[in-house]
This record gives sequence, C-alpha cells and structure tokens, in this order.
Amino acid sequence: MPSKIRSIEARLRQEIIDQGDISLSHFWREAMTASDKGYYTNTAPIGEDGDFITAPEVSQIFGELIGLWLADNWVKIGSPPTFDLVELGPGRGQLMVDALRATKSVPGFLSAAQLLLVEVSKPFRAMQADRLRKYSPSWQKDWQKITDGDAPLFLIANEFLDALPICQFELSSKGWEERRIIWNGHAFEFNSTLTAKPSETKNFPSAPIGAVIEVSEERDALVDAVSKRIAKTGGAALFIDYGFSTNKLGDSLQAVLKGKPVNPLSNPGLADLTSHVNFSSAAAKVEAAGAVPYGPVDQGVFLLRLGAEVRANQLGATATAEKNVLMRQSLKRLVHPLEMGGLFKALAILPPGSHKPAGFD
Repeated sequence: MPSKIRSIEARLRQEIIDQGDISLSHFWREAMTASDKGYYTNTAPIGEDGDFITAPEVSQIFGELIGLWLADNWVKIGSPPTFDLVELGPGRGQLMVDALRATKSVPGFLSAAQLLLVEVSKPFRAMQADRLRKYSPSWQKDWQKITDGDAPLFLIANEFLDALPICQFELSSKGWEERRIIWNGHAFEFNSTLTAKPSETKNFPSAPIGAVIEVSEERDALVDAVSKRIAKTGGAALFIDYGFSTNKLGDSLQAVLKGKPVNPLSNPGLADLTSHVNFSSAAAKVEAAGAVPYGPVDQGVFLLRLGAEVRANQLGATATAEKNVLMRQSLKRLVHPLEMGGLFKALAILPPGSHKPAGFD
C-alpha cells in the first residue's frame, strides 16, 4: 500500500479512535491539503496523465477569451495603472499563459498587472514559475491573503470552488443531522449522529425524510471576501465551475482516482474529492457582501457570447485540416450543452454601479 494513504488514513483513523467521529469537511481538508501528504500538496493531477482535464487544457480559446474578458473590464473602469491580477488554483498555468498572451493587444494591461497565484501544490508552483516567469508572479498558499489591498482586484477561479470542503446534513425523523465520519474497524463510513443546531439549518428548504443538503463554509467565506474586496476597491471576479444554478438537494460528493470514480472515503490523500457548486447560494452571498453578481450562466453560453466561434474561425484559417478538426472537437467539448458547456456555470462579481460584463447579457 502506498505510504501516502497509510499516513493520512492512519492519522485520521487515530483521531477518530481518540476523539470520536469527525466532520466531512475535516476529512476533506486533511485528505486534500495536508502539508505533508495531501492530494493537492505534492501532486500535479491535471492533464492527460492525471485524474482530470480542465477547460484550459482542452483549448487555448478558453484562456484567451477569459484574458480578454478581464482586460475589457479593466478598460471599462478607466484602465487603472496598477491592479492585482489573481488566479485561484492555476494548476499547470495554462489558463493564465493563454489569458496574458491574448491581452498583449490591450495597451497598458500587462504593465499594470501585479500577478498573484494562489497554489498549494509544489509541483504546480514549479510549472507556473517556469511558464509565467516573464510576468514576475508571486504566490500564496491560501486565498485569505487576497482579501487585503487597495488596488482593484481582477480574479479568475476555474474549478476552484468545487475543491473546497463541504459538510453534509441528512433529514431524519429527529430533524437535520450532520453526516459524520467514523472508522468501523475496516474502513471509513458515514454515520449521522450529530443533530444540527437550529442556526445551522434555519435557511434549509422543506425536504422529505432522507434528503441531503450540502454546505461549504469555506466557499461562502471565499465568495464573501472577494465580494467585499471588489465592492471596496473595484475590479471584477469570474468563477467557473461545475454545479447548479438553483438550490438543489442531494449528495454530489464524488472522488476520482486515476481517472475512475471511487468511494470518496476510501483513498484519503490519493483521490480527488469534489462536489457540485450551488451558484444560487453563491450569488446570494455576493449580494449580501455589497457587490453585484452576474449569472450564473452556462459556460457554453458565456464562451459563445464572448466570441468562441469567431476565435475558432481565426485559428482555423491558418491551421491544417487535421488540426482544424481537433480544434472544433475541443470547442464542442467546451460549449455543447450536453458536455462541459452545460455542466459548468460562470458567475461574475462586480462592484455596485458597474457596467454589465460581457458574456452575461
């Protein structure tokens, strides 16, 4: 058995033996970002050889359009001479490489940008340093560091919210109970034993017995912090992730190991844990923080409104027939309603009194 799973599994198992059941959010945080053996801390799981492929790896068009979206919003607020350009979870750096290449045509944008990358993975940081060296990036390990500052904030977060820990609550005849994790002597499993406090469930919808609802305090805190910063300093943020536009009940927790679905509790530190993002809830948090949400809209709709087809035609005009076919296939994967185009949503955050951003008409 690999040492990584022994280390994290043994640690969590002993914690349960000593102290009792633990929350899903605690299990998640340890499995994904523990400083020594976490899934993200010491691995680079994105790409053909990893557990998943993100939109920037599918087509350069994705990053290019987002770069121009950021530049367009920067121009519309008067092209400030300095601003913080932040990406949360840049991975291999492909999105930012494509975005910054596309913005070379926008006078002053690159010279005004102060690039900050929020990344916990050591291998990914090394890739980012190599690919983005000429833009003089700096790094932080956690997103809390981006809440300070007086310059306008322009932020990108692609497939970041889904990676933040959640808790799950299940409705029983006794009321809402938190689904906690125990060790049964052979494996980790859920055991709903802790009755939720009324304050935790006061906004939960009516539901049948057995219904599950997911809550992420860290997602809420991130959206709140970004919204307050943008309301104060100006700028724009763009969150793209898979999830749903309206409030939904259900268990969306999933794990992937070597590209295949696995039991989310079976491989702490080795498998990628994710859950669907509640964009309706996120938009409400934006408003409560004093900023303005736009969307969510389907990723495919967003990209097509930004000119994905036009850019594909430009690239196709100088490409070989074979590359043209591959590019069209990649674009279809990004925008088709039955593929990433419908599964993924885009949510923008702007300050009060701002223009409506492109792609959200």
